[in-house]
Amino acid sequence: MKIDILTLFPEMFDGAFSHSIIKRAKEKGLAEINLFNIRDWSAGKHKTVDDYPFGGTAGMVMMIEPIARCIEELSSKTVYDEVIYLSPDGNLLDQKLANRLSLSKNLLILCGHYKGIDERIREHFITLEISIGDYVLSGGELAAAVLSDAVVRLLPGVLNDETSALSDSFQDNLLSPPVYTRPSDFRGWKVPPVLLSGNDKEIVKWRHEQSIERTKKRRPGLLSE
Repeated sequence: MKIDILTLFPEMFDGAFSHSIIKRAKEKGLAEINLFNIRDWSAGKHKTVDDYPFGGTAGMVMMIEPIARCIEELSSKTVYDEVIYLSPDGNLLDQKLANRLSLSKNLLILCGHYKGIDERIREHFITLEISIGDYVLSGGELAAAVLSDAVVRLLPGVLNDETSALSDSFQDNLLSPPVYTRPSDFRGWKVPPVLLSGNDKEIVKWRHEQSIERTKKRRPGLLSE
């Protein structure tokens, strides 16, 4: 999979993409992530990428020209399955959406900043808008890192145990069951006996029951979806 990210602040991704699962995916050649600075497509002497909004409201707006040039140049070289814009009013990122995007070959992600991007970019270039939650961030970079991580970890071969992702929270509209490791007895706090029994059938049953119970208590709305 190739993910191309358009941003004003490429350095913000240094930590997120240099460790853990993303790093492993890149090293294995399973994921290619490229960062493009939108300023490089600004025609102005000072590489200006924002301007005052029409109508006199507060804040600045990312200009249409640099973004359009950038998307058009990259799209001439790569056929993208989706051109994604991270926005508070986009589709809420959930596991189903992450699963769907993980089947893509090429994704283009646009990170907004300031008061957002010129609406004409959304109308003519963007194919999918995504929000990672009902709150506002200073820019789309953190959201793009979250989206990339959620998608890349699902690629076959990225995780050492490929069944691990299948047991993640939300895969079946259920939260994950409790997990335990050594020691089995810590200060008298003991691991449920069934997990030590070696009875795979009973363990699977217990985990499913725990997932349902935890979902009922913490996220009951998932059970009605």
